[in-house]
Amino acid sequence: MKTEPSSILPDCREGSEAARHFDSEIQFLLSVPHSLIKRRERAYRKKVDANPNRRGPKRKLKTSASHAPAV
Repeated sequence: MKTEPSSILPDCREGSEAARHFDSEIQFLLSVPHSLIKRRERAYRKKVDANPNRRGPKRKLKTSASHAPAV
């Protein structure tokens, strides 16, 4: 029988050290600008939409005003 885990377990923190670590990680996460997050989401969407083998419903393309029918 194996006595050691097959993967390395993360360090366990308890008490006030765990709270400080959690606060520092959350502060790091919240320091990312919203514009950067939106830019990464747009790049990801563009990459995903370019996949012709994508399962599920396909995203509709946005049409410009010049392609709209005249009323």
